Amino acid sequence: MPLVIISLGILFLFLLIIVFRLNAFIAFILVSIAIGIGQGMELNAIVSSIEKGIGNTLGFLVMILGLGAMLGKLVAESGAAQQITNGLIRFFGVKNTKTAVMLTGFIVGITMFYSVGFVILVPLVFTVATATGLSLISIALPMLAALSVTHGFLPPHPAPSALSVMFEADLGKTLLYGIVVAIPAILISGPLLTRFLPKVEARPIKEFMASKTFTEAELPGLSNSLITALLPVLLIGCSTLLTHLLPMEGILFSLITFIGNPVIALLLSVLIGIYTLGIARGNSMDDIMKIFGTAVSGITMVLLIISGAGALKQILIDSGVSQYIGSLLEISSLSPLVIAWLIATLIRFSVGSATVAGLTAAGIVLPLVQSSGVNPELMVLAIGSGSLMLSHVNDSGFWLFKEYFNLSIKETLSTWTIMETSIGISGLLGVLVLDKLI
Repeated sequence: MPLVIISLGILFLFLLIIVFRLNAFIAFILVSIAIGIGQGMELNAIVSSIEKGIGNTLGFLVMILGLGAMLGKLVAESGAAQQITNGLIRFFGVKNTKTAVMLTGFIVGITMFYSVGFVILVPLVFTVATATGLSLISIALPMLAALSVTHGFLPPHPAPSALSVMFEADLGKTLLYGIVVAIPAILISGPLLTRFLPKVEARPIKEFMASKTFTEAELPGLSNSLITALLPVLLIGCSTLLTHLLPMEGILFSLITFIGNPVIALLLSVLIGIYTLGIARGNSMDDIMKIFGTAVSGITMVLLIISGAGALKQILIDSGVSQYIGSLLEISSLSPLVIAWLIATLIRFSVGSATVAGLTAAGIVLPLVQSSGVNPELMVLAIGSGSLMLSHVNDSGFWLFKEYFNLSIKETLSTWTIMETSIGISGLLGVLVLDKLI
């Protein structure tokens, strides 16, 4: 009976989001209530369970996502993103423009939400393509592959951060493992894949060209831009590595652990960014705070959707559904990582949203993490890979790409969809290889 209830619940979620176009947060709450009732939970217990799920999920993520959004917006609005693009192209040369733009997507994408990174970087791609005479698609896909991978694999992005909380995965290890898996996934799905895709001629309309292009005098320095954008990764990554080398006692160990905590690392990066990309370049504190205000307002709905997924997860646990599903999935001879990837892929194909797919899959396979001994950090990456698979007409990213590059649906399917699917498959293969090595 629990299997029937969860199946009907997921179907109900699909119907609410796809057919009735209901907001994903409201849909998650309604499905949580429906599953709780179906499982015979007392009504007030359902409400308490939902409150607990939302609270436990958001307690840590509000700080991570809020500070990450602030830093990403500051990198964009200060011109640092444009400077990183220009600097990498100068360093690699015009012949290696694709590599330079791809690296830009990866560096900027670490702290910038996908849609923000897309809107900021794609007009720069148009400018670069015009200046170099290279095909728009051949430049854009490697950059967008890098953006997609950071969105699906790396904290502080919403889905990997939320999954890390759900699975009690170490955020630093998730980031390091994610980078290891991300690099081959980007190379395969970006520069390598574009050689085999059909020739598509993008025809971007003028409205999508760069609305604000900084002059060279207005841009921050390249080293300033790179260090500020990458500072959270450097702090978290170095701390994770050092804590494995130092004895687990003493003031130095505590200090390094403190600085490497994702919240503290992001807080320090934002404070340093306020000076390096703001005050030091003549911007007032009021102007910088306006940038932060805009950034935080943009993630409100993301936080609500994640909290809704947290409510569903808690209902599945408190009603006994998770335990029942876990006992069924344990029978399967498939790796828990593959099972999680398949479930995330099915939900992604049905719902469209990578974030919703990842969070819903996490609630379903949570018992596997707790009972099978699978590496929780790799489970985050396996679900992240599945959540990027098979993007098509029900995904906002699909339409963003189609409209910006002025392509037909067939052309978008033959470029964007294949690229996203390649990332999903490459990511899973990378996770499975890493699983054998650690």
